[in-house]
Amino acid sequence: MPRKPRAAHPFKPRAGLRLVFGGAFASLTAGAWTQAVSEPGTELPTVVVVGTTPLVGIGTPLEKVPANVQTIKGAQIDAQHSPTITDYLQKNVGSVDINDAQGNPSQADILYRGFTTSPLLGTPQGLSVFLDGVRVNEPFGDVVNWDLIPQTAIQTMQVIPGSNPTFGLNTLGGAIAVTTKNGRSNPGGSADVSYGSFGRKSAQIEQGGVLGDHLDYYFTANVTNDNGWADHNSSRLRQAFGKLRYTDADTTVFVSMGGADNTLNGSQTIPRSFMDNFRQAYTFPDTNENQLGYLTVNAEHYFTPNVQLSGNVYYQHYRNKNVSSNVNDDFDPDGDDADELAQATNDQSVIVTDSYGASLQLTLLNKILGRDNQLVLGAAGDFANSHFTQASQFAEFTDSRATIGTGPFVPQTDAKTRNENWDIYFENTFSFTQQWSMTLAGRYNSSKATIGDESGVQPLLDGNHTFSHFNPAVGVNWNPTPDFTAYATYNEGMRSPTAIELACADPNAPCSLPNDFIADPDLKPVISRTFEIGARGRLGRNTTWSAAAYRTTLSDDIQFVSSQGAASTLGYFQNVGKTRRQGFELASRTQWGAFGVTASYSYVNATYRSTWTESNASNSSADGDGNITVHSGDRIPGIPANTVKVRLDYNVLPQWNVDSNLTYRSNIFARGDENNQDVNGSIAGYFLIDLDTTYNVTKQLQVYATVKNLLNKRYANFAILGENFFDGPNHTFNNGNTINEQFLGVGAPRGIWVGMRYAWK
Repeated sequence: MPRKPRAAHPFKPRAGLRLVFGGAFASLTAGAWTQAVSEPGTELPTVVVVGTTPLVGIGTPLEKVPANVQTIKGAQIDAQHSPTITDYLQKNVGSVDINDAQGNPSQADILYRGFTTSPLLGTPQGLSVFLDGVRVNEPFGDVVNWDLIPQTAIQTMQVIPGSNPTFGLNTLGGAIAVTTKNGRSNPGGSADVSYGSFGRKSAQIEQGGVLGDHLDYYFTANVTNDNGWADHNSSRLRQAFGKLRYTDADTTVFVSMGGADNTLNGSQTIPRSFMDNFRQAYTFPDTNENQLGYLTVNAEHYFTPNVQLSGNVYYQHYRNKNVSSNVNDDFDPDGDDADELAQATNDQSVIVTDSYGASLQLTLLNKILGRDNQLVLGAAGDFANSHFTQASQFAEFTDSRATIGTGPFVPQTDAKTRNENWDIYFENTFSFTQQWSMTLAGRYNSSKATIGDESGVQPLLDGNHTFSHFNPAVGVNWNPTPDFTAYATYNEGMRSPTAIELACADPNAPCSLPNDFIADPDLKPVISRTFEIGARGRLGRNTTWSAAAYRTTLSDDIQFVSSQGAASTLGYFQNVGKTRRQGFELASRTQWGAFGVTASYSYVNATYRSTWTESNASNSSADGDGNITVHSGDRIPGIPANTVKVRLDYNVLPQWNVDSNLTYRSNIFARGDENNQDVNGSIAGYFLIDLDTTYNVTKQLQVYATVKNLLNKRYANFAILGENFFDGPNHTFNNGNTINEQFLGVGAPRGIWVGMRYAWK
């Protein structure tokens, strides 16, 4: 039976759905692309639809979204042949930066508007990340393992700014929503191989197609072996993803499965005095093994043209094994105890998490007082059981600073945690006129964390913690012409303390992060409040632009407060009062024939807004007790104030393009220099040039090359203050004597890769 027209809404929901999640977006770092939808013999107005909730749903027309949303197509990531998702985001997305604190390109931290999402336990997380509507922040620590997201399978990726409450927990500064490909939108297949610097070899394959009238399928798999640009930072990645989808006029159901088995070695940060050989590791080994298997079922159904129900259920099994080498802070060559005589320790931790949950969302398109109105009602439940074990082994250093165990691994911690999150939310967009609309939204979050000691020797671990908060949002949009939109918005978000923060929150019993749990006094949840104003539009046929200014203030922000210097893992978590990220961002895209330019500039002023004290003897301004005082107005370490990104595209010939990314980032302060007073000063900014080129030999065969860091710039994108236990020309162990230094997260030197892709229908 033919479907009735949806006269009750200014755009066709199913058409809009295909735009958002079928990959019909064009992309711009400013998030202001448009896409024409037309039928034979007609010319309809331009319509762009944005997903404003984690579930697929219908979406909202861009002109009614009060946020500077940025949308990336998977094809754009493929076109630049980016080795990792984080590499693409850093070079192309406004207000995004990365740091290499872990020393492995697949373990970089993402910073967006000064908020972090990181794979490192204990890092304050401020962004939520979703894959096909399922939150992928790991329940144990809220970390995001970018190496587990199937890059080849990405259809679209949206970066949604602010504390949008509909995206739930951890959306303090923004959310990243990834949707995957399907066989109907991506028929045919391809095989891709590449090889180049640092012994990096990769191969991937994908295949999609249609089975009859209602079924389609998609599958991809990839393998990467990388020796690493530095000593002891090799990578081995294995990923697979598959989707089977059913569609008819009213219903879409898909089942997706995926898995990954990755081994990532990190080289850590190194002291400035080691920069005579910037490829060396401070100590090693440091190995992270990530294994993941997941199953997701998504469904949507139109009961009528104006009533849609969508939902999902999911299950994930995640296992992480970490082995890290560390200097023994208690080393004393004249000591009597074994823990004083050992030069080093090897720490081994294992996290096993089973998580599952479901979401349900109802969308109603109707009219109120004769005006268009869209109401979204949703509910979600997410649950996880985690088992954390940690063991430590005394060790000695070799001449190359490798740690060799001198005894067995001794269990230190055996804890189980359970996370329960219940949420209900709504979003309503009402059009007062053709030019004015208002969005009201809210989400009630209830989060419970239960921690239990399984060893019987750490009873202080046992505890139950419940956090709840209602997060509202309001936004107004003004669209005087089809080529101009202005908006203003206010929204709130919440981050509940993680199990690892709750289990390491006692200043009288500091723990070794991420390896020990001690006790779990209550922490307060972090609440974010964001104001944003902005505008976007089009000039002529070939130029788009956007501008936004924002301020996000966090109350009861949580920081890891070191007990023995910033580079030491010994410390505890505490609420430190208010912090603030405020700034503005500008972006534009234009095309002149065969030449295109995309440019963005972002300014972030990230500061502490409360006064607090921490122990950090590695900071040269520390008092006689090794303490520093952080004052309101001091800059938050690791966050650059200025970033500039330019992408140049030139089609030399119809079958040949040459492109370049230019990236500038200003200086940052080192972690541990929260008071901005350390004698070493800030870390210098840098300017990088990357190149990529593609030549289509035939319609099926493509060859390409990429150059990263063309000028072979020596730079650091992360720093931390610490104690260097090694000295002399060979940097050998100095029997417990230390030098306070800046430790640097060094960026990769110049690298060149070539590849070949063959596609078929």
